[in-house]
Amino acid sequence: MPYLIPTRTPLTPEQVERGFDYLLALQTGGGTYAAGRVEATPELAFILLRLAEDIIWPVTAVDGEAADLCADSFVLDEVGCVLLSALRDWARDSPTTAVLGIARSIIRFMVSVVPDPDHEDFADTLEASRDAHLALAHAVHSAPGAHR
Repeated sequence: MPYLIPTRTPLTPEQVERGFDYLLALQTGGGTYAAGRVEATPELAFILLRLAEDIIWPVTAVDGEAADLCADSFVLDEVGCVLLSALRDWARDSPTTAVLGIARSIIRFMVSVVPDPDHEDFADTLEASRDAHLALAHAVHSAPGAHR
């Protein structure tokens, strides 16, 4: 349901790097390793929440233009909405403790729902996703009249 994702300013390249640095640290070394490398802050919770929206929403949202819509299409849409809503509530109510949970949710979603057949190692998939998000962030923030 599009009304759940408000129009927003895209993440900066620095924010994208910070979010994916945490995801990669968590994936390669676990929660203790990630916590030792990156401090869990409300800003990091916000960044991870925004990355979750950018990763989950396009995969689960119903495409109104699709010709092959079925009941399962709408169920997947609602599952995406419920997941993002829960992550938003968690980030709002307890941002520093939400960091690890949001990051684990992103990783689990990517592993289970959007596996990348071009990358056998999931760390490679995360790096490819980081590169795509960085390219978008650079394009948006370097455009004439962009917010800096």
